[in-house]
Amino acid sequence: MQTSMARPVKLWVPGDWNALFGFGTNILVNLLVLTGLLQFVIKMPTDIIFGRILPATGLMMFLSTGYYAWLAYTYARRTGRDDVCALPSGISVPHMFVVTFVIMLPITIETGDPIMGWEAGLVWVFFQSFILMIGGFIAPFVRRVTPRAALLGALAGVSIAFIAMKPAFDMFLNPVIGMVCFGIILVSWFGGVRYPRGIPAGLIAIAFGMAVVWGAAMLGYEVAGINAAGLQSAFSNFGFSFPTPAIDHVRDGFKFLGIILVTAIPFGIYDLVEAMDNVESAEAAGDHYPTTRVLTADGVVSLIGCLMGNPFINAVYIGHPGWKAMGGRVGYSFATGIMVIVLCWFGVIAVVLALVPIVAISPILLYIGMLIGAQAFQSTPSSHAPAVVLALLPSIAAWALTMVNGALGAAGVQVTPELITAMAGNGVLYQGLHILGGGAILSGLILASIAVFIIERKLETAAIFALVGAALTFFGFMHGESIGFNVTPLVALAYVILGGFLYLSGRLAIAGDEPAPTPDRMVDPIAQPAE
Repeated sequence: MQTSMARPVKLWVPGDWNALFGFGTNILVNLLVLTGLLQFVIKMPTDIIFGRILPATGLMMFLSTGYYAWLAYTYARRTGRDDVCALPSGISVPHMFVVTFVIMLPITIETGDPIMGWEAGLVWVFFQSFILMIGGFIAPFVRRVTPRAALLGALAGVSIAFIAMKPAFDMFLNPVIGMVCFGIILVSWFGGVRYPRGIPAGLIAIAFGMAVVWGAAMLGYEVAGINAAGLQSAFSNFGFSFPTPAIDHVRDGFKFLGIILVTAIPFGIYDLVEAMDNVESAEAAGDHYPTTRVLTADGVVSLIGCLMGNPFINAVYIGHPGWKAMGGRVGYSFATGIMVIVLCWFGVIAVVLALVPIVAISPILLYIGMLIGAQAFQSTPSSHAPAVVLALLPSIAAWALTMVNGALGAAGVQVTPELITAMAGNGVLYQGLHILGGGAILSGLILASIAVFIIERKLETAAIFALVGAALTFFGFMHGESIGFNVTPLVALAYVILGGFLYLSGRLAIAGDEPAPTPDRMVDPIAQPAE
């Protein structure tokens, strides 16, 4: 044993080049998307993006990739193995869109100030970080009691409404780039086609988009907002920007606490389950990492990033077995962290974004939305599909409300009781959108859980979830715009009555005899964690 422990660990092996290219490209695309969301969706001032947010993001990701490289190094040294691969990590992609479209954008629209949207995003990550750090104690319980269809269905609602919709619109505004890039993505990521020399599909899509816009620019046309003047302007962002504390901005964001907690809590729970799944995936590939240390590390580095100005959560990525199969070991993770520092601290991202049209990236976002949405149906019993559909509805309502409010705001129209009545007469149930879409993630999770347990004839368990829904609704976590007391009393009362009905139904067995089990019904709805 002493001999194996003393065995030296190589910090870099040839396979790390493969893993660095693949994983580094993935990180680069995520950074481009992140920057595009801030610049073109939130309309964040460029000095805040390139002088505050990206430097903080770079610091957080450097700490994360460096820590997991060190964790892999110590693990390899302790075991004497030479095949240990570091866990991949970076900005959580689903949460990137959630905090942008569910937190930062609505508050930016409401206040007319993107800085306030940024501050709200910081507080969202602040709470997420602590949920991750203490979550190791509650994540197993959540996995046991919550149906997978509910967890994945609520996430699918967000992915369809707030991740997939806008990129789809963008693609058809510039269809030559958008549709072709979409085909490039789908052929590889859904069709399984490998491009020459293993070049990633995302990189090929970006290259095609660049070829089209810059070819048009050479002919004197401007496509997708890309032009030489914009590229020249982007070079003004070159320069060293070191992250500086943003504690005052975190403090200011607490004024939006009620809105933030409605999504921070359920997504914090999802983070716990996702991290546990990814650690289990690494263990299946032969590398055992302690879940508690992983969750704590994600929480700590996210908190550091938040206090320095980064409104995006850190997460362990799925895909460890893939990078390990490529030959990645310890070095690729640390090298990726160095790459991120260069991109984020020296303004390189601004130049890359001025070179790459957003519409070439939009298909990647649509793919992510499609994948997350499809997963809710593919990874759950088919008998639970109605519950998944039910979980989608609150997020769709929240998206529709955002569209209606955006249209009214653009027209300079004030929402009045008379206008609400007039809209109802034309089929737009504005108040219904408010109630159903309030706290959409929790609402979808609770409604889908009730539906799953009804489908499984576990009516007393469904009654418990209905009563939980009543409590959450009473305090404004569901079906409300902010946390408080007695926010939507009639909805809370309805959940109480529903819970009583389900409990009595279960006790009196009025549901009828239990049907013969089918292959779908034989799948335990609460035994498998969400991914």
